[in-house]
Amino acid sequence: MIYRVRHETLYLYSEPVATSHNEVHLMPRALPRQSLAKFELRCDPTPETVAWHRDYFGNDVVFIAVNEPHERLVLRTESRIDLRGPAPIDAERSPAWEAVAARVRRDRDPAWLEAFEMVFPSTYVPVSEALAEYARPSFASHRPLAAGAIELAHRIHTEFRYDPAATQLATPVEEVLRQRHGVCQDFAHLMIGCLRSLGIPARYMSGYLRSAPPPSETGSAKESADGAFVGAEASHAWVSFFCPENGWVDADPTNDLVPCEGHVVLAWGRDYEDVSPVKGVRLGGGGHEMRVAVEVRAEPPACAD
Repeated sequence: MIYRVRHETLYLYSEPVATSHNEVHLMPRALPRQSLAKFELRCDPTPETVAWHRDYFGNDVVFIAVNEPHERLVLRTESRIDLRGPAPIDAERSPAWEAVAARVRRDRDPAWLEAFEMVFPSTYVPVSEALAEYARPSFASHRPLAAGAIELAHRIHTEFRYDPAATQLATPVEEVLRQRHGVCQDFAHLMIGCLRSLGIPARYMSGYLRSAPPPSETGSAKESADGAFVGAEASHAWVSFFCPENGWVDADPTNDLVPCEGHVVLAWGRDYEDVSPVKGVRLGGGGHEMRVAVEVRAEPPACAD
């Protein structure tokens, strides 16, 4: 499936900004199932410096410096992506979760070492007994890892309420667990914390979700009134957990599904701090307002001559 993604981030400042430096994670990753056919980035005002690099996790990052007075900053990207669904997995035939949790602490194979980095607490994801306790009903003794993780995502979907006004970036995961509401970022952090608290490697996925599901998937996930998935029309977040033989397997607790052909990957890391779409510093500006608009549309198939 070919998708066209348009993303606009607008900052409005109450006072002039003398200079601003920003780090941007808005270029989709090149993956075996995700090919980037086009990517354009535009900034207004025109930046003095645009410098690309690849971060520790292999994400493409651009540094943008605007060194002229400005009262608004606009970042626009347009991407065209060829996205293919991952190979299906048999969740019930995956290894027992305890075996994975034990092996990841001792195996020094490069793939397992990479996974081991995702067992520890991070800026927005704690490891705690409270999170382990919430996870345990999905992880009975010797239960297959993928089956337990998918059930955990389902429980978060059904037991928590999606509420954009309920939390902020700094809201602790433990508070989300107590209050039982939040947004996709909160649910991703919560699920990652639950898995890590059991010793299971899990990472934070940042990207986009198609603006509307195909007819075959309508009703298979939590949708808004107009049929779009929850998390569309904005940056989206979900989870990836390490499952031997299958590698990293994605799960979207906000929409109660295993991502297939509608999740576009921008970046991954330990949590939001590693992969925030735009973050930076500025001199001046006073207060500010941020507006984000995202559109993900499938291109119609080409007609045969």
